[in-house]
Amino acid sequence: MQPFDYIIPKDMEEASALLAAGNGSVRALQGGTDLIIRIRGGFVRPERVIDLKGLPGMREIRTSPDGWLMIGAACSMNQVGLHPTVCERYDVLAAGANSVASYQLRNRATVGGNLCNASPAADTAPALLCLDAVVEVYGPSGARRIPVNEFFTGPGRTAMQRGEFLTSIHLPPPAGPSHGVYNKLGRTKIGDISMVSVAVNCRQAVEGPVWRIAIGAAGPTPLRAPEAEASLAQDTSPEGVARAAELTAAAARPIDDIRGSAAYRRAMVRVLSRRGIESVLAAFQAAPPASPAGGLA
Repeated sequence: MQPFDYIIPKDMEEASALLAAGNGSVRALQGGTDLIIRIRGGFVRPERVIDLKGLPGMREIRTSPDGWLMIGAACSMNQVGLHPTVCERYDVLAAGANSVASYQLRNRATVGGNLCNASPAADTAPALLCLDAVVEVYGPSGARRIPVNEFFTGPGRTAMQRGEFLTSIHLPPPAGPSHGVYNKLGRTKIGDISMVSVAVNCRQAVEGPVWRIAIGAAGPTPLRAPEAEASLAQDTSPEGVARAAELTAAAARPIDDIRGSAAYRRAMVRVLSRRGIESVLAAFQAAPPASPAGGLA
C-alpha cells in the first residue's frame, strides 16, 4: 500500500477545509471497507485520508423531538441493522443493512460509506429510497439537506460538492403501521455484492396505503418504480401484484456485465418485487392495523 497522511480533524470545519483543498488527492474515511481495498489495489492513490468517524454525531442514532430518526453517517451496518428503533419502525432498512457482506464486515462498514460510494448495488440505498430519507451534508457553506432520491447522480457520483461530506441520514416518522422487505440476489447466498435487489415498503396512512418500491443494481443509480407504486395503491389483488411486478421490471435499466445479463436482471426484478409485495401484504394480514384505513385486505 502506498503511504499517505492520515488526519483526524478536530471539527466539521477543519474536515471540510481538508477535503476541499485536496483536488482529488484527498479521500474521506468512515468505515474504510471499500477505500482501503481500493488503495491497496492501486485504484486510488490519495495523499491524505481524512478520518471522519470521530466528528460529533457521526456514530449516533437518536430520535429528534419531532419524531424523525437521525442516523450518523459513520454508524456501522450492525449498529443500524440491530438497532431496536430501526427494526421496529424501519424494518426495510434493517433488512438492507443486515444483508451487507458478513457479520464481521458489518461491524466496520458504515451506512454513510455505503451511500457515498454511490454504487448502484448499495444495499441500504433502495431501503432509504423507500423510506423517503433525507441526507445531511456539511461543506464550506455549512450544512444542507438533500432528499435521498436526489443524492445519487450516476455510478460513483453524488450531489455532494467539493469539500462536502455526509454527516447523517434522517428518516421521517411513520404516519401509521408499516412493513418492508429487502430481497437481494447475489452469486452466493451471503457476502456477495447484489446482482439485483428490490426493496418494498408500505405504510398505512389516513388517506390509504402508501407504497414504495426501489431497485438496486439494475440501473446507473438506485431507482424508484413510481408507476408500480401507484398501481399497488389501487389494486393489491393477485392480478394487481403481478401487474406491479411487471411495472417494476419495466422501470429497471439494467446492463450486461460480468455478474449477469440485462435480460436476467430484469426478469429477477420482476420475481423479487412480486415476492416482496406478497411478503408485505402477508405481514399486514398477520398483524392487522388498529384502523381500517389501509385497504390492504
